[in-house]
Amino acid sequence: MLPRILIVTAVFLLSSGSVFCQKATLRPASLVRFPGATDCNSPALWKDDNLYLHNSAGLPVLSHGPDQFHLGRTQAVFFDHHKLHTRWIESTWMDDDGTIYGWYHHEPAGLCPGNSLTAPKIGALRSKNNGQSYEDLGVVLEAPLPIDCNAKNGYFAGGNGDFSVILDNSRGYFYFMISTYHDQVTEQGVAVARMAFADRNSPVGKVWKYHKGEWREPGLGGHVSPIFTTKVDWKRRDADSFWGPSIHWNTYLEKWVLLLNRTCCSEGWPQEGIYVSFNPDLANPKGWTEPAKIMDGPKKGFFGEGWYPQVLGTDKSKKETDKLAGKVARFYLAGRSEWEIVFQK
Repeated sequence: MLPRILIVTAVFLLSSGSVFCQKATLRPASLVRFPGATDCNSPALWKDDNLYLHNSAGLPVLSHGPDQFHLGRTQAVFFDHHKLHTRWIESTWMDDDGTIYGWYHHEPAGLCPGNSLTAPKIGALRSKNNGQSYEDLGVVLEAPLPIDCNAKNGYFAGGNGDFSVILDNSRGYFYFMISTYHDQVTEQGVAVARMAFADRNSPVGKVWKYHKGEWREPGLGGHVSPIFTTKVDWKRRDADSFWGPSIHWNTYLEKWVLLLNRTCCSEGWPQEGIYVSFNPDLANPKGWTEPAKIMDGPKKGFFGEGWYPQVLGTDKSKKETDKLAGKVARFYLAGRSEWEIVFQK
């Protein structure tokens, strides 16, 4: 049984008073699964007429094929060091010379004696061989202390993670859409940071968080002003918050589109539903529309409880991926697609 499909319309009101409407609709499609276990956003790239896809569930894998419907078997991804025992590769971008830049979610162990709570961090990567192996460029985003080892959400005592990264259309900045599990509820939710394109090869200390209208808080330990603030504290069992943003540029709408998880309102990090938001300007974090629901959370038993929504564009001629899509794209949830997502103006 497919989850109940909802048709929604999100309204974007410009300061001039003009109203622009867009909506996202899900419709059933034939079942497609990613080749690897999927516990985060799965980034894709085109190289030499092949689509390269990363899947991660603590240990990332790589597959490739002529399109998303014909991907081959997975192979392990290697790193220049293994001081970090887990990495989830959540975003990638390919430079003109073929260099791949990637970003990962890492969960350090042993932070909270007596329980398994962690506080994720976000790090940067670089690959010269189509993503088969990576050089770790270091951690670029983490939340300020303290962490709370008495948090009741079951996973995190603090941290920044569960994110996606995208380059703006003028190649000025990479924008990081991050989930923040800060100690204070006023800094929890979905927040934004950015790094100058020119700093991609030396990113540590070059990422800046958006806070109180400015991009001046450091990525390492700085504060944030969330674009979607948590309603019920992440430290509680019944947290109510958006998290896990996945972003793409939609060529049909000519807007940035953000897909979001929402957990609410009981223990176990349940998936209440999937939401969508729109914004014509990445540099304006206040420009995101109020998230509108497009799907109810799936029933128990769905891998990952039905977390991690994303698109994967289907137009090979335009090199569509998880970062670029048009009017119709494939909609994936936890690495599984039995839907198309249709965008309308």
